[in-house]
Amino acid sequence: MSETASRPNISFEFFPPKNLEGSFRLWDCVNTLAPLAPEFVSVTYGAGGTTRQLTHEAVGAIHKTSGLRVAAHLTCVDATRAETLAIAEGYAEQGVSEIVALRGDPPKGQGGFCAHPDGFQSSVELIEALADTGKFNLRVGAYPEKHPDATDQKADIEFLKRKIDAGAQSAITQFFFDVETFFRFRDSCVKAGIDAPIIPGILPIENWNGIRRFAESCGTKIPQVIIDGFENATRDGNADLLATAIATELCDDLLQGGVDHLHFYTLNKPELSRDICHALGVTPKAQLQNVA
Repeated sequence: MSETASRPNISFEFFPPKNLEGSFRLWDCVNTLAPLAPEFVSVTYGAGGTTRQLTHEAVGAIHKTSGLRVAAHLTCVDATRAETLAIAEGYAEQGVSEIVALRGDPPKGQGGFCAHPDGFQSSVELIEALADTGKFNLRVGAYPEKHPDATDQKADIEFLKRKIDAGAQSAITQFFFDVETFFRFRDSCVKAGIDAPIIPGILPIENWNGIRRFAESCGTKIPQVIIDGFENATRDGNADLLATAIATELCDDLLQGGVDHLHFYTLNKPELSRDICHALGVTPKAQLQNVA
């Protein structure tokens, strides 16, 4: 990244804690990354809406105690329209005005997505309803490589266009490891008439075997050079150094290509994301408010 380049916008994704140990880990993550002054942080939903209440509680706690702008994930899974909109209204009452609106993953063992009979049938319907309230800045998911449920990438891009037209203001991508994959996707979106910001999602490789399995399930390709590098680095005990170098290079290439916002999937393990941001010149701006 050149010395004259401006500081990129950053954001981070957390997931809600499921137990006391997870709560401590989440707050350590918030405390570690908040000084980097992210534009926002997001909190995920579990598959099948399994962490709905935990997400709600985590969003409220982070919003109230940290001073950070929090974007709550909200999905169409296993809830009626009224229940989903009541959750959104609860966020609005807390002062939370950012929502990441998603279709959501089905519960384990269910197979494909099956909408609740009285629920939203797709993320487009959810976005339209949330946009009609006028209370939220809406972000959505985007897929530089074909979503497992899509017929092809053209269909993915057409659906993204529908989500933007329904009222979403920006999109955050699934993680990827080849910078050209993102640039090709961005160019295709522009050709399709999508003019909303598309924020690249960055997943630091904290656990090589776990990320490799996750990438396979998501349809995310891992370049052979990364596979070879981690096979050697894991054996030699240098996996974290390699992970930092790979993600930093990917981010720098994105910034040189005109990207001005990077979204990091932290998996509630903040050290790699922090180190990558530091390498990019993103240094602490403020300290987290006292949460005692």
